[in-house]
Amino acid sequence: MKTLIALTLLSATLGITSVRAAEPFALTSPAYKDGDVWPSKFAGADPSRTNPPCPGQNVSPPLAWSNPPEGTKSYALLMQDPEGANGLGVFHWVAYGIPANKMSLAEGEGSSEPTGWMGGKNAIGKGAYFGPCGPSGHSLHHYVITIIATDVEPGALKPGMTRDELVAALKGHALAPAGIVGRFTRP
Repeated sequence: MKTLIALTLLSATLGITSVRAAEPFALTSPAYKDGDVWPSKFAGADPSRTNPPCPGQNVSPPLAWSNPPEGTKSYALLMQDPEGANGLGVFHWVAYGIPANKMSLAEGEGSSEPTGWMGGKNAIGKGAYFGPCGPSGHSLHHYVITIIATDVEPGALKPGMTRDELVAALKGHALAPAGIVGRFTRP
């Protein structure tokens, strides 16, 4: 008790309103931990890719974020495979205008064109998630999902933007990022 009183007095003297630091903006998934190998259901389901075919169901992973910075009005979400296209990178998911009061996406929620926010153009020109299906024989690829807190009102940005267009539009409006990595390779 004496320690708590001493810390409270010291904090008041120094003008500190809270002894405990605020929790950082964070992105997690109930389906995997940061750096885990993904279950195949998150992989692509492209029957035209053979030797072997893509093993997945094209289900977007569930995501949850917490502790957004003050002033957050919307979120943008990007998913990149930096090893994709033989190291040139591939964007699997571009979404934005996600309202500030939405703090999660359910499993599969990003697998079709969204309602309530914008789906930007991914590497195959679609406005929804498309799962990994890299070349057979590659080592594990890293799928980096980043949620970006912004001060942009939902619906303020034009629909169908690419990753590059979105990044340009968010310059000066991004408040904080949070990320998580999943790994996957086609057998």
